[in-house]
Amino acid sequence: MIFRNPDVRIQTIINTVLTLAGFIFCLFLNVYAAFVLLGISALMLGINLCFQRKHLRNISNLCERVEETLHGVENTVFQEFQEGELSILASEIHKMTVRLREQNSKLSHEQEFMKEAMEDISHQLRTPLTSTMLIVEMMRDAGLSQRERMEYLQELNSLLARMKWLIETMLTISRLDAGAVNFQKTQVSCKNLIDMAIEPISIAMELKDIAVEISIEENPEFYGDFQYCTEAVTNLLKNCMEHTPQGGRIKVEARENGIYTEIVITDSGNGIDEKDLPHIFERFYRSSEFAKSGYGIGLSFAQKIIVAQNGSLRVRNAVPNGAEFEIRLYKTVV
Repeated sequence: MIFRNPDVRIQTIINTVLTLAGFIFCLFLNVYAAFVLLGISALMLGINLCFQRKHLRNISNLCERVEETLHGVENTVFQEFQEGELSILASEIHKMTVRLREQNSKLSHEQEFMKEAMEDISHQLRTPLTSTMLIVEMMRDAGLSQRERMEYLQELNSLLARMKWLIETMLTISRLDAGAVNFQKTQVSCKNLIDMAIEPISIAMELKDIAVEISIEENPEFYGDFQYCTEAVTNLLKNCMEHTPQGGRIKVEARENGIYTEIVITDSGNGIDEKDLPHIFERFYRSSEFAKSGYGIGLSFAQKIIVAQNGSLRVRNAVPNGAEFEIRLYKTVV
């Protein structure tokens, strides 16, 4: 009922009292004028009540839409109102609803991602943890020689180092996906970056007798995070090393133009199967012979770091053989 609204009830009472007062006053002057006044006042009161009823109905509809939103209805549509203030209110509520839905969607996505990340880490840690437990159990044998114990200790150290790297890399990828990494913007020399990226795997490359050829045109530089970019390039070099045969070579080139700084890494391995090329940067993708070694996150990690710094990372098969990774760090937003 419209008269349940106290404002409408008070306004109606005031209008009725004033109309009766005017009617009585006009009776002493002119009976015809008094009835005209009464008719016009009744008509205006009826029109006002109709508008009030429509206004309250619109407010009620708006409240229902808000109630639906609060109860999780996804596709609630706020109707367009013709009244000025009510229209503005409905528009602002609609904007607030859209914003809240976006934030809720983002939170749900982050929660789902964290769940998947933890499942991925647990899955990837299972194998090295099992191996670690087996080695520890075997080391309890009192009959082991000193040499055997040292070999087991060395293997344990290697497994723990791999697990440490896996956990740190997965956590960094999670932070990258969540946009929680603050990259430092400094002027980075490609020569210094390549030298630092090669250092962690230099001994492993020497053991495989892999030659590294570095070709740097002038002194290319870019603005980015030196530490993260070094990790990305190290992962690419490590991947190339793992798929380069004994006595092979890896070529690293760096150049710069007015649009971007480019680093190209090429190995002399067997290249990548064409069916794997579109999936190489997917996390945990290890379906073919090329991708079966390692954990399948190094290339994904490298790409996320490069892309997050206004860059691109592409891969293709080199001619006549091998894989070629192309890093471009752009000087303007593309």
